[in-house]
Amino acid sequence: MIGLRFSEYKDFGSQSTFDKLLKVFQELLVYTSGDVSEALSWLTELDKEYNLTDENYGMADFIQDLIDKGYIRQEGGDGGGGFIPSAKMEVAIRRKALEDVFGQLKKTSRGQHNTRVTGRGDEKTAELRPFEFGDTLDNLAVSESLRNAQINHGIEDFQLTQEDLEVYETYYQAQMSTVLMIDISHSMILYGEDRITPAKKVAMALAELITTRYPKDTLDIIVFGDDAWEIEIKDLPYLQVGPYHTNTVAGLELAMDLLRRRRNPNKQVFMITDGKPTCIKKGKKYYKNSFGLDRMIVNRTLTLATRCRKLQIPITTFMIAQDPYLVRFVDQFTRANAGKAFYSSLDGLGEFILMDYKDNKRKRK
Repeated sequence: MIGLRFSEYKDFGSQSTFDKLLKVFQELLVYTSGDVSEALSWLTELDKEYNLTDENYGMADFIQDLIDKGYIRQEGGDGGGGFIPSAKMEVAIRRKALEDVFGQLKKTSRGQHNTRVTGRGDEKTAELRPFEFGDTLDNLAVSESLRNAQINHGIEDFQLTQEDLEVYETYYQAQMSTVLMIDISHSMILYGEDRITPAKKVAMALAELITTRYPKDTLDIIVFGDDAWEIEIKDLPYLQVGPYHTNTVAGLELAMDLLRRRRNPNKQVFMITDGKPTCIKKGKKYYKNSFGLDRMIVNRTLTLATRCRKLQIPITTFMIAQDPYLVRFVDQFTRANAGKAFYSSLDGLGEFILMDYKDNKRKRK
């Protein structure tokens, strides 16, 4: 497994041995793209080095518990094939990713997103305005309203009128349609650095966040290499890098097509990549150039960025490489789209995406 490094094993406190092993096993499944046999092999090696099990509970017990608890199942269900992750395991991995990536952020009871339009909305701000017909008393600024009444009418003949009332300004809530683009070109595992696994974990966490806390929103996930194609949420743990170039144009074309079908007025694209576009399709053939910034490829990419801007689809690029010429290209791409760009380390990728998704500073109406 390229780029996989293990630190010293840390105790999980009062958790059972099964729960401790399950957390490590889930992590290994993501690294091995869902290969149960390989993940168990790595877990066995870790057990030998860090004594994860003891004489009362061994690896055989753990594997049997995985089967009994429904976390893994035999491929084909006929008892003749190897083991594969079950749907229960896939959900558990997404929930773990959400906890790992976004656990440091406070949860809220609201399930929508703030816009920059103020009025009779859903979430309070610190600003006040006079009460208007149709405002609810839920947003009433009690102290300020009582103070106005005392000033306007005096204490002896106290009365509270509509003219005394003030309410907190609020933001409307917006539904959101998001396309997450993940680069699976070969550079995502080059130079001994595993970039695809953090990207997968972020995608799983974002998918779990949207489906559980923002159920009215939509999330489409696509991957792009020489071509681009849509994947389902359940496919994320099994995502692998291929011997591909980077066809950003194909990814953007598919993203625009998917968003065109969505009825939400607020649409956006998140793109996780580590490099420049190096491939486009001309008719049925591919034109590829991995050296420098090819003007033909770049121009096609910038044209699509501009088209997305005209369609009011902002693109937020998360660049996990910081080579100066790549930064210049991303800056040019971002200006063409009027979007945003983050130059993030792998460790900070998840927090950047969540905060940008939740803030939605460009989502207006």
